[in-house]
Amino acid sequence: MSEQQAVPGDAPGGTGSGDAPEKRTLNIGFMALTDAASVIVAATQGFAEKHGLTLNLQRQTSWAGLRDKLLSGELDAAHSLYGLIYGVQLGLGAPATDMAVLMGLNQNGQSINLSQPLLDAGVSSGEALRQHAHQQGARLTFAQTFPTGTHAMWLYYWLASQGIHPLRDVDSVVVPPPQMIAHLKARRIDGLCVGEPWSAQAVDEGLGCTIATSQSIWADHPEKVLG
Repeated sequence: MSEQQAVPGDAPGGTGSGDAPEKRTLNIGFMALTDAASVIVAATQGFAEKHGLTLNLQRQTSWAGLRDKLLSGELDAAHSLYGLIYGVQLGLGAPATDMAVLMGLNQNGQSINLSQPLLDAGVSSGEALRQHAHQQGARLTFAQTFPTGTHAMWLYYWLASQGIHPLRDVDSVVVPPPQMIAHLKARRIDGLCVGEPWSAQAVDEGLGCTIATSQSIWADHPEKVLG
């Protein structure tokens, strides 16, 4: 049998014209978090080139911005919060749009931190936080990264488990992950839930402590996905 001749437009290593990708360049969004590593490695090490694809990495500054670019088509896919993809599918905070979770990127890896001023006030446990939160005039503010994201879910669930109503007893604000440290330094927030490396950096810089990890809430939980 004679060797098969390549068909113009075939992907390198393909076996027929049907193997050519619909798009040869894919814009892939990511946030500056350690769980974006697999996407970054795939793009920078040329893992997609043998399939005729070029992965164009585009760093994003917030989950809301990443979501909007997925919806507008500026991004073809993205390193994304597990809950963000389902939120868009259900029309929560954005027009309902069909989405797909292509693969899981990581498990675990998020933390709930308390600020240094809380530690200085003797708040270093869930029980102490509950007592402090219910004191007259003590309105605490906690940050998470996206309304339908897993960080919000971990934060709300953990606060509730300590006897603190997450929507009535404290204020919750959305802060993009790279801005968490600045908000702690400026004392705009009393606690946070975020992925690495930001929670560890907060501890390293003496801005508070880690009081709970997400894997202690749900062991081996899904976290970031390629959406």
